[in-house]
Amino acid sequence: MATEHNIGIVIHGGAGTIKRDQLSAAQEQSIRTDLQAALDAGYAVLAAGGDSTQAIIAAIQLMEDSPHFNAGKGAVYTKPGKHELDASIMRGSDLEAGAVAGVSFTKNPILAAEQVMLHSPHVMLAGTGADTFSKAKGLAQVTNDYFDTEARFKAWQEVDAKTKAKQQEQAAAKDVLDAEFKFGTVGAVAVDQNGDLAAGTSTGGMTYKAWGRIGDSPVIGAGTYADNRSCGISATGHGEFFIRYAVAHDICARVRYQNVSLQQAADAVIMGELKKVGGSGGIIGMDPAGQPVMVFNTPGMYRGYKTPQQSVVAIYDDED
Repeated sequence: MATEHNIGIVIHGGAGTIKRDQLSAAQEQSIRTDLQAALDAGYAVLAAGGDSTQAIIAAIQLMEDSPHFNAGKGAVYTKPGKHELDASIMRGSDLEAGAVAGVSFTKNPILAAEQVMLHSPHVMLAGTGADTFSKAKGLAQVTNDYFDTEARFKAWQEVDAKTKAKQQEQAAAKDVLDAEFKFGTVGAVAVDQNGDLAAGTSTGGMTYKAWGRIGDSPVIGAGTYADNRSCGISATGHGEFFIRYAVAHDICARVRYQNVSLQQAADAVIMGELKKVGGSGGIIGMDPAGQPVMVFNTPGMYRGYKTPQQSVVAIYDDED
């Protein structure tokens, strides 16, 4: 008889300068409610004997449908005032993975990433081809304005005003990178009763992004990684740094080859390697024993985890 393993799920909804004076009591409660709903949905799959892949999809899909997070419905605006979304997913049992980048009409990009993993010989599809593929697989399609939200539009207007005032593309790009709009992402990592890990990440990208910019979220090894021999990771932060430092894979590699804990590996990368070069953001992770980890070097990260012993939702850096 197979041994049953500890089950658990950990999620994030983005990292950045998230402080108490920036959220009203009502906004904070609504965000916490959505985080808890995502946790509960994912955990329910695990508790019913479902696999970790379906658990993280259940959690991420709920966050994609919430306007509070920069993914799906709450996606930020590109420079032309549209939405381009990215997502990825990976299984720790066999290292199978799928990703989509720059999709504009797929309602839930995480489902498209799953379809790429399951029904394509490729790992990543992008742009029109990715949308066409997801439509062919029967996934829900929407018009691009489905992703419109007032808060994200105001953020776009702020950056647009700075850009037009400076009349310099390089200066405008720096304004975007210096802003806190770059951190929005959602993700989940879970381990099921078979001990199989899965990780997934979804994002609307960076406010005012141009030239078809793609960050770390759909890049396997940067924003997402899962390996039953080490850990599962989903990242959120300044994507260019996470790509260059292969953050998700680096953490898992440290666990596997250095024989250190997931907490030690995550701290070394996020609080050490990244921080010293100016890379801002964080990760959520889980090891095969079902131990969750949440590490970030910013003032806050929407996050939470649920295990048979405990359920936690947090926002600010001074919360456990």
